[in-house]
Amino acid sequence: MREVINVHVGQAGIQMGNAVWELYCIEHGINKDGTMPGDTTPGVEDDSFNTHFSETGSGKHVPRAVFVDLEPSVIWEIQSGPYKKLFHPQGLIAGKEDAANNYARGHYTIGREHIEMVMDRIERLAEEASGLQGFTIFHSFGGG
Repeated sequence: MREVINVHVGQAGIQMGNAVWELYCIEHGINKDGTMPGDTTPGVEDDSFNTHFSETGSGKHVPRAVFVDLEPSVIWEIQSGPYKKLFHPQGLIAGKEDAANNYARGHYTIGREHIEMVMDRIERLAEEASGLQGFTIFHSFGGG
């Protein structure tokens, strides 16, 4: 199996991620809660859509994704949105305050506190993969 881990960083990355995962689900017939009515072999990961989804023993499909933002409201949108049951809660990482459009503040002070947790979650996803193919990173080039 060739797996891809998706990393969504900041407001733009997370909002793009919301749209991308919605499209992935529609394209592959996966419900908003991760179930797939047409899956005849629950727990067996041998389909092409398992590149972006891991499948639990009960047949639920969970995105191989990590969402990260220092400002919690963008993550809360996912946690309260229509796809709230799709994502693993450990893959939604939010801070308590944003960097106030200040790169240095986000990189050297507030953001530094979250690096270990984010890297741990990405590492865990990578270790679960049997043939990691790569990463897709969604973020903005501009902004804070």
